[in-house]
Amino acid sequence: RKEIILPIRIAFVSLGCDKNLVDSEVMLGLLQKSGFALISDESQADVIVVNTCCFIQDAKEESIENILEMAQYKKTGHCKALIVTGCMAERYKEEILAEIPEVDGVVGTTGYEGIVEVVEEILKGKKIQKFADINIKIKEDYQRVLSTAGYFAYLKIAEGCDNKCTYCIIPQLRGSYRSRSIESLIKEAKALVNQGVKELILVAQDTTRYGIDLYGEKRLPQLLRELCKIEGLKWIRLLYCYPEEITDELIDVIAEEEKVCSYLDMPIQHANTSILKRMGRRSTREDLIHLINKLRKRIPDICLRTTLIVGFPGETDAEYEDLVQFVKEMKFDRLGVFTYSKEEGTAAAKMKGHISKKTKELRKDKIMKLQQSICEEKSAQCIGKTLEVIIDGKLPEENVYCGRTYRDAPEIDGMVFVNSDEELLSGDFIKVFIASANEYDLIGRIVDESGE
Repeated sequence: RKEIILPIRIAFVSLGCDKNLVDSEVMLGLLQKSGFALISDESQADVIVVNTCCFIQDAKEESIENILEMAQYKKTGHCKALIVTGCMAERYKEEILAEIPEVDGVVGTTGYEGIVEVVEEILKGKKIQKFADINIKIKEDYQRVLSTAGYFAYLKIAEGCDNKCTYCIIPQLRGSYRSRSIESLIKEAKALVNQGVKELILVAQDTTRYGIDLYGEKRLPQLLRELCKIEGLKWIRLLYCYPEEITDELIDVIAEEEKVCSYLDMPIQHANTSILKRMGRRSTREDLIHLINKLRKRIPDICLRTTLIVGFPGETDAEYEDLVQFVKEMKFDRLGVFTYSKEEGTAAAKMKGHISKKTKELRKDKIMKLQQSICEEKSAQCIGKTLEVIIDGKLPEENVYCGRTYRDAPEIDGMVFVNSDEELLSGDFIKVFIASANEYDLIGRIVDESGE
C-alpha cells in the first residue's frame, strides 16, 4: 500500500504594523506556490513563522511573548520548525538563536524572499539565518495570499525610510527609502481588485515621499490618479503621510478624485516646535496649523488622523501643555498617543532628561481623555446625515451588522452599527442614515433606494 504524504502545514503569526502584514502575505504566497499548506491553527502546524515588530518596547515584549508561546507547540503540538522573521529578527539576530533554543531560523527584513529555502533547510535538520543587505532593491513582482478580509487590502508602495527621526530605529532595520515602480503597483492593484478587493490602503514608512528615489520627484499624486482608473476599485485610503511632504498637488488629488477617501493619516508626533526639532522633525507648530487649516479649507469633509508621542526626553510641563492646547484647538477626528520608548541605537536614547513611566502614562491619559470628548462631538455631528458604509461583518448575538464610513480605517478607527432585515455581505456598500452616536461609533439604519 502506497504511503500518502501530506503537505507540510504552515501557520503564521503576524505582529506589528500593516507594512509587516504585507511582508507576511508575500511569504504566504511564496510558500503556497511551493506546495506548502497554509493553516490558521498553530497547534496543528508543522512549521510556525512569527513575523515580529520591535518599534517600541511594548511591541518587543509582544513579539517575545508570541515566540515563547509558539515554542510550546514543539512540546504540545505538531511543530517541527519555529522561524522568527521581521524587524526583531533583523535587530536581535544573534540573541534570538542564543536565548531561545526552540527557534530554528531567523530571517531579516530583506531576507523573507528566501522563506521557502529557509523552511526546506530547517526541515532537513539545519538551523538557518537568512539576511540580506537592508538597502537591497525590493522585488516588484510577487503573488500575495491576503490575510485581510477579501474586500480590502494594503498596498505597500515603498520600503525603508530616509527620515532622521531621533526616536526611531526603523531606518536601521529597513534601510533607505526605496519606491516600487508605478507600473508594478498598478499591476498588483489590478490583480487585487480582480480577487474582489474594493478598498486599497496605501502604506509605507512615509507614503508622501513616494517616487523621490526612483523618479527624482514625489509621485504619489500621479500614482493615485493611475489607481483611480482601475475599474471595480471603490476606495483608496492614505496612511502615514508626513506633514512636511504634503504638497498642494497631493491635496488637489484628494479633493478632486472621487475614489480617494477624504481621509488623511498624518503622524505629527508633537506640536511644540522645540520638541519637534529635538525629534528630528522638520515642521514647526506654525507649519502644522497652516497645513491643517489648508487641508480643511480645500477638502471640507476631510477626516484627519494623527499620532503623538508624549514624554520625549526633556519634555517640560510647558512643552507638554503646548501640545494639549494644540489638540484642543485643532480637534483631530482621530488621534492616538504613544508614550516615548527609549530605543537603544537611537539619538534620543542618549538625550538627557528621560521622564518616568508614571509621568508619561499620566500625560498620555490626559490627552486621550481630551480626545474622547472631541470624538464625541465629531460623532454627534454625523447624526441626521446619510453616509456610505462598507460592511465589515455581523455580530450574530445582537443581529447587527458593523461597517465603516470613509472616515474609518479598518481595525484602528470607529464602526457603524446597522440593523437590517435583508442579508448583507462583507464588502457591500450601503447608504446608512445615522440615528445616534457614541464617542467613537455610529448607529444607523439602511436607506433604501427611494431614500427612506
